[in-house]
Amino acid sequence: MIVLEFRLKGNPQQYRVIDEMIRTAQFVRNKALRYWIDNQGVKLLDLYKQCAIMAKEFEWAGKLNSMARQAMAQRAIFAIQRFFSNCKAKKPGKKGYPQFKKHTRSVEYKTSGWKLSTDKRCLTFTDGFAAGTFRLLGSRDLHFYSPKEIKRVRVIRRADGYYTQFCINVERTESVIPTGKAIGIDVGLNHFYTDSSGETMTNPRHLRKSEKALKRLQKRVSRKKKGSGNRKKAINKLGRKHLKVSRQRKDFAIKTALYVVKSSDFVAYEDLQVRNMVKNHKLALGISDAAWSQT
Repeated sequence: MIVLEFRLKGNPQQYRVIDEMIRTAQFVRNKALRYWIDNQGVKLLDLYKQCAIMAKEFEWAGKLNSMARQAMAQRAIFAIQRFFSNCKAKKPGKKGYPQFKKHTRSVEYKTSGWKLSTDKRCLTFTDGFAAGTFRLLGSRDLHFYSPKEIKRVRVIRRADGYYTQFCINVERTESVIPTGKAIGIDVGLNHFYTDSSGETMTNPRHLRKSEKALKRLQKRVSRKKKGSGNRKKAINKLGRKHLKVSRQRKDFAIKTALYVVKSSDFVAYEDLQVRNMVKNHKLALGISDAAWSQT
């Protein structure tokens, strides 16, 4: 399974419709969770049936594609299964009891409710919301994949716009040239990592470099009147800055991991309990900035 992401290019009215789609998806997920709480022991099939009942009970919920409603029910059941799995494994700390969502940012379609244009440069949503056609902006090419291979279409709202992800069911194979090299790596804060041969990778500290700008933007948010348009603009600018730092961190981690994997046949590393380590308030910021969980 591979995921290809594109930016959705549309008009403001279309973006407002996407927001309605996301709010409806959040409602369906929360209602499915409520049904499970009131009727312990229900299965995924029971939640599917409740999605159909919701569509009849609430006209606006019926606008959302049936498979999109089922996908939100799946999210609820996955949260439930994860909770029981953590309990069974006696995971320390909180077990992650399923919570109602307040700020959902995505809606997921399966194999219906959407349609690609002939040139695969435009995406049209065909469910009751009728969001219309969006241009797909990105460097990837969908021509290599047939519509039958696309199993999921996820629409995501971020601080800098709206995106769509295509989950494609294909096997990805890469030719690997043996190097005959085996190394062990140890992550750290002074260096991103140090391997057994003594080679080190500099820690970029993306968050530390942007800390001053983030504090300035946070102050602007706190000075604006709650509920005002200026406050919403300030929050959006702050969100964009955080998003940039997150992308920088992810890009560096992925490229570094690819370099390590390609340069060695065997890589040994310590399985750190990062979740427990960040409880140390003196090290939490540095650990999060180094993205140990991501690597």
